[in-house]
Amino acid sequence: MDQIRAELPAGVAIELWWQDEARVGQKNKITRRWARRGTRPRAPRDQRTKSAYIFGAICPRQGKAAGLVLPFCNTAAMNLHLQEISQAVSPGAHAVVLLDQAGWHTTGKLSLPNNITLMMLPSRAPELNPVENVWQFMRDNWLSNRIFNSYDAIIDHCCEAWNKLVNQPWQIISIGTRDWANGF
Repeated sequence: MDQIRAELPAGVAIELWWQDEARVGQKNKITRRWARRGTRPRAPRDQRTKSAYIFGAICPRQGKAAGLVLPFCNTAAMNLHLQEISQAVSPGAHAVVLLDQAGWHTTGKLSLPNNITLMMLPSRAPELNPVENVWQFMRDNWLSNRIFNSYDAIIDHCCEAWNKLVNQPWQIISIGTRDWANGF
């Protein structure tokens, strides 16, 4: 962070963003549900394989999020997501985006906006990325235990779930805040 700050003009605010992707589809997760003792709640499960990806990024300090629902998880999709994050960064600020080391994050083919710097998290450490907890929250509350009749239904449901999260900045702050990351 000190190196990034040294390369920016004096007084530029830095926003810390976290980024990740999640696959959502017809072959969905089954999550726990509350039920009366002795009963077995229904949890539908589909064996079809259509899916989409939610590219999501959060800025917990400000309760902001930027996301896209896309058909593929690749460099082109990541470039679109970086543009989306860039538009969500406050005017005059610079975003440091923390993300895992997926191939589409580390390629030289990324078109990095001027107001974003990428910082890679250590490999095999998903627990460091609070967006993993965002996916768990979204699956537990809006995405699991359902049957999607079509690809369009997957897209619609993912967009609806992401927009619900965006409209609850207190959830973004609560889920995403990491004390160890706020001391920069």
